[in-house]
Order: sequence, then C-alpha cells, then structure tokens
Amino acid sequence: MIRCFLPLCLCCMAIFGFAQPVAAPKQEFRGAWISTVINLDWPTRGASPSQQQAELLRIFEDLKKAGINAIFFQLRSESDAFYQSSLEPWSYYLTGKQGQSPSPFWDPLEFAIREAHKRGMELHAWFNPFRVIRSTNATYPKDSLHVSIRHPEWLIPIRNILLLDPGIPAARQYIIDVATDIVKRYDVDGLHYDDYFYPYEGIDSQDAASFAKYGNGLSLNAWREDNINRFVQELGAATLALKPMVKYGISPFGIWRNGVPTGVTGLSGADVTYGNAVVWLENQWIDYLAPQLYWRFGGNQDFEKLANWWKTQMNGRHLYPGIAIYRADPSTVGTAALYSPSEIPSQIYFTRQKNIPGVIMFRAANLSRLNSQGLADSLCNRIYSNPALTPTMTWKPLEAPGVAKNLHLVPATNANNLSWAAPVASERQARVRFYAIYRVQAAKEPFWLDAIQDGKNLLAVTGNTQYQDRSIIDGQQYWYAITSVSGNSIESLPSSFAPLSTKTQVVRKDFGIREVFPNPFTQELHIRYSIGAPGTLSLRIYSLLGEEMVTLVNEERQSAGDYEAVWVPNAAAKTGLYICVLEVDRQRMVHKVVKAP
Repeated sequence: MIRCFLPLCLCCMAIFGFAQPVAAPKQEFRGAWISTVINLDWPTRGASPSQQQAELLRIFEDLKKAGINAIFFQLRSESDAFYQSSLEPWSYYLTGKQGQSPSPFWDPLEFAIREAHKRGMELHAWFNPFRVIRSTNATYPKDSLHVSIRHPEWLIPIRNILLLDPGIPAARQYIIDVATDIVKRYDVDGLHYDDYFYPYEGIDSQDAASFAKYGNGLSLNAWREDNINRFVQELGAATLALKPMVKYGISPFGIWRNGVPTGVTGLSGADVTYGNAVVWLENQWIDYLAPQLYWRFGGNQDFEKLANWWKTQMNGRHLYPGIAIYRADPSTVGTAALYSPSEIPSQIYFTRQKNIPGVIMFRAANLSRLNSQGLADSLCNRIYSNPALTPTMTWKPLEAPGVAKNLHLVPATNANNLSWAAPVASERQARVRFYAIYRVQAAKEPFWLDAIQDGKNLLAVTGNTQYQDRSIIDGQQYWYAITSVSGNSIESLPSSFAPLSTKTQVVRKDFGIREVFPNPFTQELHIRYSIGAPGTLSLRIYSLLGEEMVTLVNEERQSAGDYEAVWVPNAAAKTGLYICVLEVDRQRMVHKVVKAP
C-alpha cells in the first residue's frame, strides 16, 4: 500500500528539479485504469470473495492516497462480465471458470461503485468493445452464454484473436445493449472504452461477406470507418438518453495519423483501427477523449507535440491524455523503455501549463507499488497533495444539489470530527454525489463563497456524511465549510461549521432581501434589502458555478434602514441562474435570480 513519506518526497523534489511545478487547480481529472484482463491489476483469480474484496480495497486506498479521483474499472475484457449479467457470462478472470458465479455471491461492480464513492472517487465502467477472445491459444472453456457460442456468425478471426465484426449491425447493437444494460442498472459515473475496434494486427478480407452485404456503396476503408463512427454515435446517444449525467469517453491510440502533427511518426490509429477520433470530436459525440500518449518528451512520438495537437482538436470537449506510469516502474519495462523519475511529473505539470484538464494513468498496479521511482509518494506529497473535484462539463446538467444540514464539529485527541446530514432530495436539485470539505486556518471566519474557490482550501472529498481531520496543529484556529457536489462537480452553497472557540453565536433575524426585480431580468437588476440594526454588510452576486460576478457592497458598516443596489451586468454575464448573497455580521441570506436572453 502507498504510504506518504516526506523525506522521500524531498528527495524526489531534488531529482525532479527541472520539472516546472504548476499549482494544482481545484478541478482536475486524476484517473487510473484498473486492469482485470489476465488479472493484471486485480483480482487473484479464483480466490474467495472476501480475499478479492480486500485486494480491491487496498488498491482503492492506494489510489485515494495518491490523489486519484476517478477509477476506470475494467469489467468486460473478453465479452465477459465482472458484474451480474443476463447477457454475458461471468469472467474467467474472476472465478477461474467462465460463467461460474462467485460463491458466496457478490457483484464486483456494485461493490466497486459503492467503495469508490465512499472515498470520494468516481467509478467509470471500462469495457473492451469488439474483442471476444484475446487469444485462441487460451485453454479455458467458453460458457454457453458467451457470444462466441451464441453467435459464431458475428465473429472474424485475426491471427489468434476473435473479434465481433463491426460491419454487422446486429453485432454492434449487441455491444450497445450490453453497455446500456450497465448504465441502466448501475450507478456508474461514466461509460468508457478503449481502442479495440478493428485490430492493430490489421485486417485483410476477413470481413468480405459483411462488406458485400452492408457496404452500401462505400469504399472498404470508408465503410469500416463508418461502422465505428456509427457505433460511437449510437452508444453515446443511448447513454445520454438513459442518464444525461453519465460521462461518455473513449481512449484511442495516441497517434491519429502518421505524420500528424509534423515530426510525429508511428502507427495511424484512424487508418488501422478505423477509430477516427477527430470525427467524434467534430460531431461532439463524446464528452472526453483520452488518447494513449504512452511516450516521453522528445523523439518521433513526442508527448508535447501530441498533447498540443490533440488539444486543438477537442471542439469544446475535454482532453484527458492517457499517460504511461507503467514505464516509470523498473519491474514492468526494460531499461531502454524506462522513463526517468522526472518524466511523469513533468507530463502532469505540462498538462496544467497548457490548461489540459487532467490525465488518466495506466495502470493502477504501478501506483500501488513502491518501486516506481518514488512516483506514488511524489503524487501524494507534492503533485496531488490537495484533493480535486473532477472538471465540470458545461454541456451536461448544471443544477446544484441541496445544502448539507445539521452540521456538527466535535474535537477529539489530535483531531476534529465533522458530521452533517444529507440535504432533502428534491426534483429541482441535482442528486448529491460527494461532499467537499474546506478548511481555512485564520483568526476570523473567511467569506466562504470566496474561500471555496481556492483549491488550497479543499481539505477532502468524500461520499460519507462524516469526516475526521487529523492534520490539525494544537492551538490553531480552524474554520470548516462543506458543499454538496453533483455528479458534474456543481457545488451547493457552502454550509459552515461553528468554530471550536465559539460557544454561542448570536443569530440575527433582522435583515433580509425584500425585493428583487425584475426577475427574470435582461438589462439591470434592482435589489432592495433592509437591516434592523447597524452591522457590517456585503452584497455580492455569483454565478451558479460559484464565480463572483460583482460586489455591490463590500464590508460596509451600515445603519438600520432600507437600501437598494443595482446590478448592470457586463458581457461576461450569460443567460442563466445567479445567486444574490446578502451578508450581515457573517450571517447570510441568498436569493436566486434569472438573467433572460
């Protein structure tokens, strides 16, 4: 398991001297793939459910400690299942016999979702789309439910592998049915697949029959690409229709075409696998792309050139480059392929410099090992030392969840115990996925709508309704606040905990926003408010994403009376929902307003 050792971190800082550190943003995608095929990362094949669960929890703890906030859990590698399914058989890599259910019964996907969410990490369902059998040399028997038994007419053999023929509409629909079954029945945060389209080994005439039947006048190459494009589009549309919040993304080969960008040479992903990611992005069929940039800086497959080029293709979607942390592990690769200790930190810092919103690391075992040249400790102590929310996707639902209730703070030995209650569910508000806990060390309570914008104040992200802060220093004054977080990282207004030094707080009930008009508004907004006794007052307006739009009154001492403020928004204020926040002596009242087109 990962342990964060400060002396090792300091050593790594010296080693990584040339990597230019960039402050971590509050929202950053920090993903890791957990491979189950041939039991690469997990599980021990045929072990008891309790042993497999313990193994998976150790991986989750390691990933959480390293700062990972999104897990890609491989649940279908050979048209099989690491979850209960009526469409495909249980995986051989789980129980040691394809089609045999775990005994005593458990559902690994359900377990993984629950445990990831407890730890404040997203769980994305990762599957290999068209692969049926990774090697026909494998000796284990196939279950009668396996697609190779049920539909041999859909298969194309390529050397020693078997694939579903992407040119057969029924075969494509079968995969869509399998994937949407997962989305329907499980609370996954994302649906993710990699580049198992047409094989890297190349294809000759194995699909001649389906081309003759379904070619529709296209050239062979155009038809093959169209088959993959149809699959990507149709599965994305089906996922969106079922659960708009689910993130839909693909991890293709890192080079789109040989020679693109200039100076890059290598296999052409769009021409060999027929997965043309540029088309998917042009049509915005996907939410993010994770090209496998499994190379170092410099050379013919230059990480910098490729990352910069992919960024120009995104068309408003998110780019999360896949990075090869396995190449930082001497136990995984030979000396020639081994990265220097500075390579992965430099790649992460580079993405931050270029405003690329995150990365996904291949693979989990290389973060769980302590021989990855200090990478795990460097992440936990330096690069990912502060937690992060995953990036908001502005084209997905933007409703905020409700505010957490009944906040309690209880001191313990060398710790502060925080607890709260979930907000009451409402159809008008987003469902709570996580809670973000903020902490500020200061003599007086901060203005939380400002303080929560700074990622350095983000203490933890959790799916639980309690948290123990063990990183306190005796004698210091700490202030805590919590926000409810949606699956799209939209936060509620913050709720603050009473400080430990405060025994009694005088609650003011003599102020308020009396009238806001017109609402909705277009050109200007009038806000009338009153205060019953003198006090220090602020009036600010925020966007739904927490961005401060304007300060109309800034910490002014005002006498009792009625007041009016006017907001004339500039071009930065788009159509949508805004929040007026009136604060008097550190107590707040909010009012929602709508800016019309």
